[in-house]
Amino acid sequence: MKKILFLVLITITLGGAFYACQESFLDRPPLGGLDETTLSNSKGVEAVLIGAYSLLDGWAQGWGSGDAWHASASNWVFGGICGGDAHKGSDNGDQNAVNPIARYEGLPSNAYFRGKWRVLYDGVARSNSVLKLLVKATDISAARAKQIEGEARFLRGHYHFEAKKCFNNIPYVDDKATDFNVPNDRDIWPDIVNDLKFAYDNLPETQAEVGRVNKWTAGALLAKAYMFQRKFAEAKPLLETIIASGKTSKGEKYGLNAKFGDNFLIATKNNKESVFAVQSSVNDGEGAGENGNYGDVLNFPYQGGPGTCCGFYQPSQELVNSFRTDASGLPLLDGSHNIGANQVKNDQGVDSKDPFTPDAGNLDPRLDRTVGRRGIPYLDWGLYPGEDWIRDQSYGGPYAPIKHVYKKSEQGSGSTASGWALGASANNVNLIRFAHILLWAAECEVEVGSLEAARAYVNQVRTRAANPADFVLNNGAPAAKYVVDTYKTPWTDKTLARKAVQFEHKIEFGMEGHRFFDLVRWGIAKDALTAYIAYEGKLRVAALGGSTFTAGKSEYFPIPQQEIVASTVNGQATLKQNPGY
Repeated sequence: MKKILFLVLITITLGGAFYACQESFLDRPPLGGLDETTLSNSKGVEAVLIGAYSLLDGWAQGWGSGDAWHASASNWVFGGICGGDAHKGSDNGDQNAVNPIARYEGLPSNAYFRGKWRVLYDGVARSNSVLKLLVKATDISAARAKQIEGEARFLRGHYHFEAKKCFNNIPYVDDKATDFNVPNDRDIWPDIVNDLKFAYDNLPETQAEVGRVNKWTAGALLAKAYMFQRKFAEAKPLLETIIASGKTSKGEKYGLNAKFGDNFLIATKNNKESVFAVQSSVNDGEGAGENGNYGDVLNFPYQGGPGTCCGFYQPSQELVNSFRTDASGLPLLDGSHNIGANQVKNDQGVDSKDPFTPDAGNLDPRLDRTVGRRGIPYLDWGLYPGEDWIRDQSYGGPYAPIKHVYKKSEQGSGSTASGWALGASANNVNLIRFAHILLWAAECEVEVGSLEAARAYVNQVRTRAANPADFVLNNGAPAAKYVVDTYKTPWTDKTLARKAVQFEHKIEFGMEGHRFFDLVRWGIAKDALTAYIAYEGKLRVAALGGSTFTAGKSEYFPIPQQEIVASTVNGQATLKQNPGY
């Protein structure tokens, strides 16, 4: 994608180079702007559309937006760390701009905020460029033009949606805008919904090329937009339609994979559970691996294992404890997973050469597909060794992430074979899985439907989790005491049903970058994260101790100060800062 985009930019600039040899060169369009004469045709529009897709991974090298991890598609900083799934990890000094963000103390000048903002609004600009060129092209059929418009508006809706999740009070910029100092003085949810509705109504049910969005991708993101507005009555029928769409005479288009772990492997990516995923590739002629999942390149064990760098995004003890189950295989919804013997045993302070016996209690098997734990197989890399792969246990804890990690058998083929770090891989980033569709439908049933229907949806997810074919094995036997089961007793209490659905989100999507945004949309971020700080802050004092989540402020990140300054017209900033900053 990035190489095609590069060719588009070369096309734009070469025209300027030719005319510079003539007296009329002063009248040429500015370099870097769209040359509509060159690109207002099928080839040009399709290339610019690919350029709009290419920013889904959050990475545009060399344009000054910041590093790939500032705007990673996985949202490991903003959704994962801020949501309590993980600590920044590594050590205190490396990527120290993340430290205040993790403590809910980030300032508007923080480079991570600006990196995220600029990538998202560059995505908006690229999507708008497609629409501007499309209306001038004469060699595109009406049917394909409608599809292109649907794809571009989907992407524009997605980029605005991501910005809305992070910054809340944001400007909506469409293809009709001529003054790009657009104020952030109104709620733009209606604009996002309109873009996604158009995409849903006009995109085909299938696309020939993997990675292009289709009708059901658009419907899923539209449903998610309704969920974030707590418009359950609007989301419910849409989710039901998506669920039903998977059942056809030709087989199942969308559904749960038989194995939970297949969602996170290169060999099984783009499977039936993948509703919306950021596509990744390596060893494709782009030497540095930047078409790979570059936003997560820091998030591998510090040394000795996959990736060779850099020890970031270490799962929290609180997340690990959440996979504790009771004797019947159900989660501990009352918070007791963080108390006494329910806390999962770890190897904090135990040298890798010293003996260690993993926890012997009941655990949900999804834990060991989510977190690297001492003495448990880490994909096909052997037993996770603990401290030898950790940069600073006292700071980041004893665990390592695993969902985005490639297998040892794929090293050099599914990952880059050379470079400063070997973490760039062909592993996709899942933004929406079919499990999301089921659990969003369960939420809707709790709020505006049937508690028993909600239980049935949740039980589909839990039944898959209980599949012994996906248990992590050690010498042919389950690596831990995996005990997980469905909810057998009818749900009659709405409060308990809501808690069960929300907890299922936590353990199903742990370390996938959704947790913070879910807590905010559920309206429970203050209570949940205050409790998280109270527990985890005692374990990771240097990283989290003494931090505070402030209601009315910490739910959203500050508008980057540089963007506010850049929006100044006649001495007055167009963009206004969020409350509390």
